[in-house]
Amino acid sequence: MNKVPVIAIDGPSGSGKGTIASRIAETLGFSLLDSGALYRVLGIACHRHNTALSDSSAVASLARNLDIQFGLSGEGSVSLDGEDVSLAIRTDLGSDMASKVGAIEAAREALFQRQLDFRVAPGLVADGRDMGTTVFPDAALKIFLTASLEARAERRYKQLIAKGIDAILPALLRDLKERDRRDSERTVSPLKPAEDAIVIDTTDLTIETVVKKVLECYSAA
Repeated sequence: MNKVPVIAIDGPSGSGKGTIASRIAETLGFSLLDSGALYRVLGIACHRHNTALSDSSAVASLARNLDIQFGLSGEGSVSLDGEDVSLAIRTDLGSDMASKVGAIEAAREALFQRQLDFRVAPGLVADGRDMGTTVFPDAALKIFLTASLEARAERRYKQLIAKGIDAILPALLRDLKERDRRDSERTVSPLKPAEDAIVIDTTDLTIETVVKKVLECYSAA
């Protein structure tokens, strides 16, 4: 049994899991895994290489051979084939492609070991959609963050605008709704709380409040 502790933070897009995970990792001095970034990079790579998503073998091969490098955190710099794709993977295209490749079982299997390799001492904070249910089922603490669709779309809109990326709020709302459906209905690792996860609705909570709640839960675990 791996004794390196893991805090798994799952939830839909815009629930705040990336920001919260980054803050928790920084506070505890743990490593950080932004699993969503892995899928976003794979999705962008498929798009750039004109790899058909219907060809699961080709997608899996691309996943196994990705030349990907991360900065100090999952919300930091990300490079693909030596090119900074930090902004590209946060666009609507990046989000849509990540959701689509995430539904491909062969792709998930190819990225699985890469995610496990992030588990190093003194600990790991892993954020995504199946960290607590599939990748780290033995996590010391499992958190599932949620928020209203409207709140998540608004957060996503502000995030994109702040990064200089054009965004239209109604379109984001529609895309998030569709992604929620796709992520929760897929047969492979669907988006859902682990049975032993602590669910936190972040709709009306500040980042600081959620971070405090998660740290308190970890201390009590």
